Amino acid sequence: MQAESLPVELRYWPTKRYMDIYKKSLDDIEEFWEQEARNLEWFRTWDKVLDWDPPFAKWFPGGMLNASYLCVDSHLRSWRRNKVAIYWEGENGEQRTQSYSQLYREVNQFASALQKLGVRDGDRVAIYLPMIPELAVAMLATARIGAIHTVIFSGFSSMALADRVNDTKARVLITADGGFRRGKIIPLKEVADKAVRETPSIEKVVVVRRTGQEITMREGRDLWYHEITKATTKDVPPRPIESTHPLYILYTSGTTGKPKGIVHSTGGYLTFINRIYKWVFDLQEDSVYWCTADVGWVTGHSSIVYAPLMHGASIVIYEGAPDYPKPDRWWELIEKYKVTIFYTSPTAIRMFMRYGEKWTKEHDLSSLTILGSVGESINPEAWRWYFKHIGGERCPIVDTWWQTETGGVMISPAPGIGLVPLKPGSATFPLPGIDADVVDDKGNPVPPGVRGYIVIKKPWPGMFMTLYKDAKRYKEAYWSKFPNIYYAGDYCMKDKDGYFWLLGRADEVLKIAGHRMGTMELESAMVSHSAVAEAAVLGKSHEIKGETIVVFAVLRQGYNQSSKLKDELKKHMRKTIGPVATPEEIYFVSKLPKTRSGKIMRRVLKALVSDQPVGDTTTLADKDSIGEAKRAYEELKQVMAE
Repeated sequence: MQAESLPVELRYWPTKRYMDIYKKSLDDIEEFWEQEARNLEWFRTWDKVLDWDPPFAKWFPGGMLNASYLCVDSHLRSWRRNKVAIYWEGENGEQRTQSYSQLYREVNQFASALQKLGVRDGDRVAIYLPMIPELAVAMLATARIGAIHTVIFSGFSSMALADRVNDTKARVLITADGGFRRGKIIPLKEVADKAVRETPSIEKVVVVRRTGQEITMREGRDLWYHEITKATTKDVPPRPIESTHPLYILYTSGTTGKPKGIVHSTGGYLTFINRIYKWVFDLQEDSVYWCTADVGWVTGHSSIVYAPLMHGASIVIYEGAPDYPKPDRWWELIEKYKVTIFYTSPTAIRMFMRYGEKWTKEHDLSSLTILGSVGESINPEAWRWYFKHIGGERCPIVDTWWQTETGGVMISPAPGIGLVPLKPGSATFPLPGIDADVVDDKGNPVPPGVRGYIVIKKPWPGMFMTLYKDAKRYKEAYWSKFPNIYYAGDYCMKDKDGYFWLLGRADEVLKIAGHRMGTMELESAMVSHSAVAEAAVLGKSHEIKGETIVVFAVLRQGYNQSSKLKDELKKHMRKTIGPVATPEEIYFVSKLPKTRSGKIMRRVLKALVSDQPVGDTTTLADKDSIGEAKRAYEELKQVMAE
């Protein structure tokens, strides 16, 4: 979409300041980031800005600071001490509000409790909690005393939990008796107990009482959170932490079966997310910020806890499913808490598109000023629906590209600096200090309109330090394809105006009759049809073509499955991309198998159509989705056999 077709208020935002800052930032990245780092309070200034020994970077070595101090203590000297830090709502309607002074008190109490449990500087603490305020408290308390937290998504199985705990050799596990999801209780303590049987490093298990259900507490090992925090009123001075000291370890999926432990520093990471969240979301004193991600993912670390709390914003944390008990739950919360900044995933947006606009019309969303998109590239149709029905055609959409490894947003519009004209589906341009490009297999920049790999050519403060206990894999996975250049593993294209268009993972590629096609591109084409709300595209082995395209599609309300519609969708794909993109099979389902973070589990669908075992499904949000997909596949097989 060209600038001329956008609403007037999005066409003429100032852009010169943005471009001037960006160009200057790349002239001398050390000078640029040194100035930005001064926006934080440091206990001691750094000895140098960057120690770059490719591919390892140490940002602001010698500098001393503390994440907990920046997020909590720094606000107590101003009017913010009585400002709301956290609005929390449980799925069952339970509510809590914490001011910054109340958050300070609880963080100190838990930090003191951790110290009494023997947790010291550099120890690892595992956190396995639902979306409750104690999750943020546990992170901040751990950081306060110089320990390293590893947050483990509460949807993971006991085996996945044990694997991560064993890798870090965490001494303490923080969990809850359970959590609520779609009206059911998730038995987190039961899962944790199974995991701890396989984790010899765990000495203590701290349990938050959330559901009140009866659980087993092992004497001498298991401790109630409310009891150990009430037992102390001691303030714990924030420990000065060296800038290059790890703040957290967060595990992410790899191309192998073993998750990768991403290690983020303290000073570089905090400097980076402090500045980019000001640029991207234009955080103000009266901002009410809601990121719908789970804190178990990097989006939650940066977008829910560290960045908005450093800026003194009021954040919203919601425990439950987005469409439970009704499809308007999110819109109800935006109206209730007067949310100004809303940050969610394209997967969620497409789900709400399927429900239709009647649910949004029932709520006043006029408090919103900025909308964000994260997790994957947003297709233009979802962008336009989001812009119109959630933002009322007045809120800019910041379509953000980043990764667990990058720590924070790398490419995005930046209203806090000066928003460029928006193009639905494009993340626009790199942020200041980010030297991004699109290159071919040899590392040469590709011309406009040609797909290549997105790379980052210069170090940035938010970059992860290494893979935990695996520096060799760190080098091989991210720095070997293009020497001394960060390889993100994503396809990208720049248009003639220099806008970046992310095209999905480079390893999510189908090869059809010699043509390589990214699943993101194919799915975007499928959902551009008015009948399709969501789609998952995968490849199926073919003796002649190599692979053929298989689509699982969720229809919007008002459309019914039919062979006629299948033919229409195939023609649409041919017209949109070309004959090579014609699906061989299309299966209609009411839901796609996804993780609780909203990612489609294509490998499960691929296993189904290949008549292979589906494997581990412990991270699925709804296991019924597998059965439905399998029935659709079996029914079509039967029809074809007859």
